[in-house]
Amino acid sequence: MHVFLGADHGGFVLKGSLMQWLLADPWYAVTDCGDKRFEAEDDFPDYAFAVADRVAAEPGSRGILICRSGGGVAIAANKIAGIRCAVAGTAGEVRRNRTDDDINILALPADYMTQEEAKACVEVFLSTAFSGKERYVRRLRKIAERERGR
Repeated sequence: MHVFLGADHGGFVLKGSLMQWLLADPWYAVTDCGDKRFEAEDDFPDYAFAVADRVAAEPGSRGILICRSGGGVAIAANKIAGIRCAVAGTAGEVRRNRTDDDINILALPADYMTQEEAKACVEVFLSTAFSGKERYVRRLRKIAERERGR
């Protein structure tokens, strides 16, 4: 599975830790979409759009975005058609967002979690399948129709 990572200055350290951890697993192809060096004045939309564009263009891939709260990157990523990004700080939240909402990008709140908690969330995100239940499919179809302007 191809995994795209991105973070601003607030998530830079956590992104580095997660990247090294993911690169140790041969199951994942990992791409760093930035920031590639710490810049205290960088802007989260740049990395959120970079990850979201790549995930939208490559079906079956997943993205991980990190900023201080997770909220900013989630808002930006969700502006890209086909992206379903949610902020989650616990493995339980991640599992529910994957099974019910088929999120393809996970936004992590670096200021509110440890590296171990983040790894647990990422592990669930990458290993949990969408349930495919009719009510969830119906809801996602409504979202996709709205994105297409119908």
